[in-house]
Amino acid sequence: MKKRLITTILIIFDILLINLAFFCAFYLRFEGKIFGVGLGAEQFNTYIYNILIFTAIKIIVFYFFGLYKSLWKYASIEELVQVVTTSFAANAAIISYMVISQQVLPRSIYILAFMLDVIFIGGIRFSYRVARRFKEGGVYGLTKSKNIKRVMIVGAGQAGAMVIKELKNHEELRSKPVAVIDDSDAKLGLKINGVPVLGDRYHIRKIAERKKIDEIIIAIPSMKRANIREIVEECSKTNCKLKIVPGIFELIGGDISIQSIRDVEIEDLLGREAVKVDLEEISGYLTEKVVLVTGGGGSIGSELCRQISTFNPQKLLILDMYENNAYEIQNELIRTHCNVDLEIIMASVRDKTRLEEIFKKYKPAIVFHAAAHKHVPLMESNPKEAIKNNVFGTLNVAECAHKYSVEKFVLISTDKAVNPTNVMGATKRVAEMIVQSLNKVSKTEFVAVRFGNVLGSNGSVIPFFKKQIKDGGPVTVTHKDVTRYFMTIPEAVQLVIQAGAMAKGGEIFVLDMGKSVKIIDLARNLIRLSGFVPDEDIKIEIVGLRPGEKLFEELLLEGEGTESTKHEKIFTAKPLYSDLKQLISGLDILKTLLLGEDEKIVSEIAKIVPTYKRTK
Repeated sequence: MKKRLITTILIIFDILLINLAFFCAFYLRFEGKIFGVGLGAEQFNTYIYNILIFTAIKIIVFYFFGLYKSLWKYASIEELVQVVTTSFAANAAIISYMVISQQVLPRSIYILAFMLDVIFIGGIRFSYRVARRFKEGGVYGLTKSKNIKRVMIVGAGQAGAMVIKELKNHEELRSKPVAVIDDSDAKLGLKINGVPVLGDRYHIRKIAERKKIDEIIIAIPSMKRANIREIVEECSKTNCKLKIVPGIFELIGGDISIQSIRDVEIEDLLGREAVKVDLEEISGYLTEKVVLVTGGGGSIGSELCRQISTFNPQKLLILDMYENNAYEIQNELIRTHCNVDLEIIMASVRDKTRLEEIFKKYKPAIVFHAAAHKHVPLMESNPKEAIKNNVFGTLNVAECAHKYSVEKFVLISTDKAVNPTNVMGATKRVAEMIVQSLNKVSKTEFVAVRFGNVLGSNGSVIPFFKKQIKDGGPVTVTHKDVTRYFMTIPEAVQLVIQAGAMAKGGEIFVLDMGKSVKIIDLARNLIRLSGFVPDEDIKIEIVGLRPGEKLFEELLLEGEGTESTKHEKIFTAKPLYSDLKQLISGLDILKTLLLGEDEKIVSEIAKIVPTYKRTK
């Protein structure tokens, strides 16, 4: 109802303005001599004779050109172009009518009428936006408000200009862009949509203080992550809320809008470009295949299932022993990938008999083995459970894969398997040894994928820190010098799937994970991103290394070396172990000790994994 009323009012105003434009055009052309007798009066009478037709033609053209469909409270250059185009078309339509009806008016009348149409028709619409701003008062009018956020835009390119426009168009956000930052000297001192460029990234802190900035929006979607990290670190020196326009690949297919701007996440601080995969190669080995994911309800396993579902497998088998996890991913995939033939299997990788049933019934062609215990302190206290799950669970699944002629078997491993100092890492190294030695005697291509910590996975450091921040602190860090490699869950899974495509058998695939990150720096940045000041609002406490924990992680064993692959971010480590008979002998001894003391079990693992150096 309101929309119809506004349209009706606009049409009434347009009828008046159209004819006012013609009247002014005649008045100017004939210097006011349009009444009485004379040439001017004759021409003006021709207009009066056709006034209803002229008006109808223009209103119809305005309507079909969408002049009554625009939201004029957001009027900008696009709407101005629309007014010019529509006015030109309307006057062209009148000229056509006059030619057909064999009537004549001076050409200057049409030119003047067109120009005045633009001024009057456009003016009444843009004045609505100006009046609305003055009425709502505070953001861009004369009245000031204490509730207005003062915003700094980093990036004076197209994305930055669009962000400024969006903020100005959405006064309900109560955000006022007041400064732009850009590293280009050529842009310094210029204005982007009326907002001045005041300096480069190294002036962010000073300008934020001087301009009393409340929020910073980073609007450089094409910038590399290493540079984004530097800018975020500069922004983190202020007390401003940080937001970011997503990367260019996230924006393909859509324009930048207020909805696309998001909070800066810790992933933006990794300083490493996201992994890109060869989709064609991946689809070649997953499409129309029966795929089994063990631990399919976990952080990595569930993301594997999501991504595998996009490649149209013949059947996707999700094996997990935890019903809640399996239930959640099942419901999600039914909703998002309803065409996938999905089967949820409740089972434990420890149960060899159950696994035999599953492999015999479904005959999977591809197996991703993600089921494992992963928490270092817990496994240090419960070594038997780590061995049952990570060692013998892997052995069970791998032996079934060999027996039932699986094409590819991909083990999810960890950097903690390299020179392990804890039980969890040692058991994952044994799992690597199992798949490498089995690869020598099997037609199945056995490979492992080794990567560092995964941001946001269950029990990882980021959710732990976020909970501590939410509770008001303190944030606990084990050691001021401890460092870790990090990657996102989607990245980790893309690597795993890509590795499966490139696998020839026996490899351990390693990701170029960039520089390791100091955990204390990660904690400080996360506190800042949460809107607090480290060591003031939220304290950081050093609590000491936990049992089995290293100061730093490694990605390669001595002697493994690396070889490049056709994927620039993925490397292979040379296989170092292939004696299946010796390994099985050691595992048989280990199995007999599972009913005994933990110390004897740990000692036996050290015999199987010579690089295992237990810490106290």
